[in-house]
Amino acid sequence: MSKSYDEFSLPDAKWQQSFRRKLSAWYARHARELPWRGTTAPYKVWVSEIMLQQTTTAAVEGYYFRFLQRFPDVQSLADASDAEVLRFWEGLGYYRRAVQLHKAAKVIVSEHGGIFPNDFDAVLKLPGVGRYTAGAICSIAYHQRTPILEANTIRLHARLLAYPDDPAKSAGNKLLWQMAELVLPEPKRNVNTDNESVYGLFNQAMMDLGSMVCTPKSPDCRNCPVVKLCRSAEQGLQHVIPALKKDKEFEKRIEAAVVIQKNGKFLMMRYPEGVRWAGLWDFPRYLMAETGRPDDMAEYRENIKRLTGREVVLTQELAVFRHSVTRYKITLKIFSAEQIGKKQKAEYQTTWFSQRELANLALNTTGRKIVGILEKDLF
Repeated sequence: MSKSYDEFSLPDAKWQQSFRRKLSAWYARHARELPWRGTTAPYKVWVSEIMLQQTTTAAVEGYYFRFLQRFPDVQSLADASDAEVLRFWEGLGYYRRAVQLHKAAKVIVSEHGGIFPNDFDAVLKLPGVGRYTAGAICSIAYHQRTPILEANTIRLHARLLAYPDDPAKSAGNKLLWQMAELVLPEPKRNVNTDNESVYGLFNQAMMDLGSMVCTPKSPDCRNCPVVKLCRSAEQGLQHVIPALKKDKEFEKRIEAAVVIQKNGKFLMMRYPEGVRWAGLWDFPRYLMAETGRPDDMAEYRENIKRLTGREVVLTQELAVFRHSVTRYKITLKIFSAEQIGKKQKAEYQTTWFSQRELANLALNTTGRKIVGILEKDLF
C-alpha cells in the first residue's frame, strides 16, 4: 500500500548539504551549453522559458536567436503585429504560447513601463506564465530563491523520495514543490552582491541532471552524482518511479485541405480566437467523412462553404500527410479545388494571396508543407 503525503519524511539538513555539494560539483563539469545559458537578462530568460514549455531544447535552439533578432526587447515585441509574432513562432507548435507572450509584452509595456517585473507575484500574473516559469525567471534573472518543478525535476524529486504515486495529483504535486524548495541553497547572510545567480544555477543543474542522467526509461545511476542519496536507487525502484502514466490514446481522424487557385492567387482562411491555431492562416480545411473519399464529402463541402463562403468542387488529390496533434492522429489529404458560384457570407476571414505572399504568412506546419508542394509545381 502506498504512503500518503503526510507519511513522507523530507530529507534532513545533513542530506540537503550533501546533495547541494554533490550536484554543484557535477554541474561545474557537465553543464549543458545552451543558447540561453549565460544570460540573466529577464527578457531573454522569459522568451527561452516560454519556448521551452512542452518543447525539447533541441527544437527550441533553432528558434531562440532568430526570434530575439527580430524582437530584441519587450517594446519591439509589444509593438509587433499578431501575425508577425506568429510567423516567427511558426513551426514551434503550441501557438497559444506565442499569443500569450505577445499579450504579456503589452502588459509589461502598459503596466510596468516596459521593464520586466522583478516581483514573483507580478511575473506570475503575466499571460502564459505559471508557477514553474515564474520561478525559473526569478531565480535565473533576479537571483531569487524560487523553486522550479517541470518534467525533468518532477522525475528527479520523485525518485529521490521514492514517491510511488502519480506526482501530477494534488498530494504528489504538493510534496514535490516542498522538496524543490527544500533543496535550494540556503540564503546567504550579510551578502550585498547579486553577481552570481546561485539559485538559478542550482535550478539549471537540477534540470540538467534530470535530462542527462535521471532519464525517464534508463536512468544512468552509475554516473549519477547523488545516487547514494536516492531512495529509489537504494530500494531498486528507479525503473518504476515515478508512476508510469497510461499511454496516450490517439483518436484517428481524416481531414482535407483544399488548394483553391484563381488568377494566380490562393484562397487562405484565418483561424479566429478560441479555436486550434488561432491567428494563423491556412488552406481551407475541415474534417472529412470516415471513408475519406472525395465522392462522400457533401458535408465537408458544406462546412468549407460555411467557413469560407465558397462552394468548391475537388479536382485531384495532391498529397497525403500524416501527423499527430494533441490527442489526434491525423491523415490530412490535400486536394486541388475549383470555386463554383459566387462568394457568400463566411464565418472565417478569407483572403487571396499570391505564391510569393504565402512565404510571409504565419502558417501551421502542414500549411507550410502545402506551400512547399506549390513551389514544386506539383499541380
